[in-house]
Amino acid sequence: MAKNTICLWYDKDGEAAARFYAETFPDSAVDAVIRAPGDYPDGKQGDVLVVEFTVAGIPCIALNGGPVFKQTEAFSFQIATEDQAETDRYWNAIVGNGGQESECGWCKDKWGVSWQIIPRILTDALAAGGDQAKRAFDAMMTMKKIDVAVIEAARRG
Repeated sequence: MAKNTICLWYDKDGEAAARFYAETFPDSAVDAVIRAPGDYPDGKQGDVLVVEFTVAGIPCIALNGGPVFKQTEAFSFQIATEDQAETDRYWNAIVGNGGQESECGWCKDKWGVSWQIIPRILTDALAAGGDQAKRAFDAMMTMKKIDVAVIEAARRG
C-alpha cells in the first residue's frame, strides 16, 4: 500500500466500483481485495471490506463501510483528456453505466463519485489568461460534457 492513499467510502459496492474504474481508465487496476475477518455493524465475516486499487495512476482504497456516509462533489477525480474521442469515451462510460451528467465537464458515476472529464485544450485556454480564457470559460459554462471544437473556436475568438 502507498504511504498516502485516497480512501473512498462505499455502502457495499467498492469492489464493483474499483473493477469498473480499472476497466475504464488506463493505468488502473484492482490490486487487492480484503475480506472482513469477522462480523461488523454493516456486514458479515467474509464480506469484502476493503479494495486496494489504482485509478489513472492514483492509489486508492474502497472501504465498504455501509450507508452512513455518501459521496459528495467536495471530492472528485479530474481526468485530463487529449481530444473529443477520449472525452466522449470516459464521459459515456461513466454516464452510460448508471451515472449522471452535471455541468462544466462534471459527472457522477453510479456510486456517487464525482468526475471531471476535462480536455487539455480547456485547461490550456484557462491558463493562458486574457480574452481567450474568458471566451473559453464562457463557452464551458454552457456545457455539460465539454465540446472540444466549441472550446477551440472560443479560444480563437
